[in-house]
Amino acid sequence: MRKPPRKGLLEKRQAIERGARTVFGREGYTGASVDAIAAEAGVSTRTIYNHFTDKEELFREVFLASAASVTADSTDLFARHFRHFARAVDVEADLLALGREWVGQNSKHPEHFALVRQIITEGPRMPADVIEEWQRVGPQAVRADLAERLRELADQGLFDIDDADAAARHLSLLIGGITLESFFGAVRLSAAQVEKFVASGVWAFLKLYGPS
Repeated sequence: MRKPPRKGLLEKRQAIERGARTVFGREGYTGASVDAIAAEAGVSTRTIYNHFTDKEELFREVFLASAASVTADSTDLFARHFRHFARAVDVEADLLALGREWVGQNSKHPEHFALVRQIITEGPRMPADVIEEWQRVGPQAVRADLAERLRELADQGLFDIDDADAAARHLSLLIGGITLESFFGAVRLSAAQVEKFVASGVWAFLKLYGPS
């Protein structure tokens, strides 16, 4: 049976991961150095190499863990909001409430979305397998969960949906697409702008998938 890491080792690893998230988010993958990460984490470079093989492994670890955390928050958000949909009192109001909280994730996970901005900026210079894995554990996992919940509501007659995967993509773009408007939280949007974006997205989704 594998023993858990000793407390001191675990604390150092957590410090390294925190430092790496900060430096990668600020400097990008190619611009970040192990020396800068060590300084941010308050450890030696040797300590980093005791925990991680190289910079790529460290980036993969912190970015995918960060993506998984955002995914978990998104699926929890869906679970809470879709319970209200089942009561079928006011689907439009329920979608608006979902949308408002969903778009607030940028402010809840600023370090993660700083990493996403760097990935978009650096593009081909990023490790390709990390990008693919991020898509799998992040956006694709969120859409899959959303599709399943929309499918269940369609079965109850609350939506007119033939392709739940397509409906999930559309809802993600119509509401979650505000992240592109703000460049994943880099550009501050007013409350009025956010409300207008969410309301128009909900209106369009209901035009596409509202019950006949």
